[in-house]
Amino acid sequence: MKFTKILICIALPLYLASCSEKSSNSDDQMHDHDAMENHDHEMEMSAENGEDMTKSLPKEEHAMIDGTHFTIKYTAPVVKNRVIFGGLVGYDQVWVTGAHRATNIEFDNDISIGGTVLPAGKYAIFTIPGQNEWTVIFNSDWDQHLADEYTQENDLVRITAKPIINDEIVERLNYSLNSAGQGNALLSISWEKVKIEVPIKTAL
Repeated sequence: MKFTKILICIALPLYLASCSEKSSNSDDQMHDHDAMENHDHEMEMSAENGEDMTKSLPKEEHAMIDGTHFTIKYTAPVVKNRVIFGGLVGYDQVWVTGAHRATNIEFDNDISIGGTVLPAGKYAIFTIPGQNEWTVIFNSDWDQHLADEYTQENDLVRITAKPIINDEIVERLNYSLNSAGQGNALLSISWEKVKIEVPIKTAL
């Protein structure tokens, strides 16, 4: 009888420990499974959108405003949990305002930006981001790599813009061009929590 009690005293703790370990392993497996499901869901969402959210992708924006056709071509990077302005993109430095090749804008009628007329054609867009003010540049050399070949002598227009700070993050850099009525358009550039707007006169 004493021998049986001794066996129970030895076996019971081992059994309880085994159950606890199995429970812990089961919880870990459930956590891993949930994490994998979340990751798979994110990948499915990216696949549904047809975009790889880990890479910079080529983009095009088209708009017809007051009889003028605009095309903006750029490569759009993503935030990916990085500090963008004041980090990846330095303040007070010329930025290609995209990735890889310079962003370019093309239009088939003359327009005016900041009081300067730009003849129909194709131009590069650069910016100089600042904490309180940005400089937006339209440069005659539209075919450039990053800002490596940028020359200020080729600037045709320089205009300042106040950054608009939003609460929500724009994960991928985005350009848009919309009518502002009465022969005017608005060029918007948004990334991370920052947005800038440049007024364009389309009816001269």
